Amino acid sequence: QVHLVESGGGLVQAGDSLRLSCTGSPSTYGMGWFRQAPGKERDFVAAISAAGGGTTYADSVKGRVTISRDNAKNTMYLQMNRLKPEDTAVYYCAASPNPWLTIFREGYRVWGQGSQVTVSS
Repeated sequence: QVHLVESGGGLVQAGDSLRLSCTGSPSTYGMGWFRQAPGKERDFVAAISAAGGGTTYADSVKGRVTISRDNAKNTMYLQMNRLKPEDTAVYYCAASPNPWLTIFREGYRVWGQGSQVTVSS
């Protein structure tokens, strides 16, 4: 049974960097990161294929964020640089039984509990 746990969130200042981790990611699953700000929908941030060779990003984070995974450790990462106040949200990792890239929430079957990221101006 897949169980995902996020860590690494916190309070940072605009321009800072942060790395989120998601443990429990199965090596045969496509993985993704989503985020949800108060009063808003849960939005796609980034996705990575099972083998790690394919990645895709939301336009809002492209160039500032890098998704990666270490299948030997069953862990996925989200490196976020040049953070902005509008990046403030709860960040969720998610697992899809499909090994390819998935950008839609409906494609993911297992979700972590979320990790709060707050960026002050």
